[in-house]
Amino acid sequence: MIIGIPNALLNIKYRDAIQEFFQNIGVTTFVSPKTNKEILDLGVLNCVDEACLPVKVFHGHVEYLRDRCDFILVPRIMKLQKNEFICPKFCGLPEMIKYSLDIKNIIAPTIVAYDNKTLKKSLYELVKPLNIKKEKFEKAFEAFKSNLYKYRNLDYKNSDLKVLLLGHPYLIYDDFINMNIIKKLKAFGVSVYTEDNVDFYDYTYRLIKKPFWTFLRNTYNCAISLIETGKIDGIIYVSSFACGIDSFSIDLIKKDIGSFPYLVLKIDEHTGEAGIDTRLEAFVDLLKRRAKNEYNFSTLG
Repeated sequence: MIIGIPNALLNIKYRDAIQEFFQNIGVTTFVSPKTNKEILDLGVLNCVDEACLPVKVFHGHVEYLRDRCDFILVPRIMKLQKNEFICPKFCGLPEMIKYSLDIKNIIAPTIVAYDNKTLKKSLYELVKPLNIKKEKFEKAFEAFKSNLYKYRNLDYKNSDLKVLLLGHPYLIYDDFINMNIIKKLKAFGVSVYTEDNVDFYDYTYRLIKKPFWTFLRNTYNCAISLIETGKIDGIIYVSSFACGIDSFSIDLIKKDIGSFPYLVLKIDEHTGEAGIDTRLEAFVDLLKRRAKNEYNFSTLG
């Protein structure tokens, strides 16, 4: 049996952990390649127009895997933090895939993973039909946990300019979707931080109501923490067009950071790379001039 793993959405971040888990169980996996134009076109063709770009890309990866494996893993991810949820589209993703692509050979485990106990239970339910021995499952579970933090330490060169790159991980780490933004920033001589390689504090007490979206809480706390501690010179927020959660988090951050340099890049399948390059170059130039002239320049990107 071969299980296909679409290389999109949160699978990008947790792909290595998923592969290690199945390998220790004794199941062969096949991962779709990095996002490319063929996969993007497949996704746009087979997904509803109203979906955001990352969901369309996920459809493309599933379509690529259709005839290359026995089953395709399409998890229904519900919670990664207690009393919080992630994007609503994750909750209905299996149904979207099933009916948009008319595909039946999917495995759709419900994932609730806000601590070791709930994560372990979700993974056990996934492989329960295989009648795996307890010792083998325990080994596979430990292998999964040991590979969760692939992006904790990004390899970047320290420089005078430091930027926090915000956004959902499937936008930050998919080089095709974001048009190699991390590589481009490095070429400009900028050090890049992400949510995964910094520690941040809880500043949600500043908000009228505690967020119930995990993505929103993470991006807000990360931005405010690094500004308060003076670790960054600017923020670049990469957002997909029509993302409901981002529509809140972008404005909540903007409201709290005052005149701090803040660039928002909205992307979809029609976004041109030249426009992204121009805005990045202009933003980095602004940061350099502000540093040289004691921050006496306009900040909005």
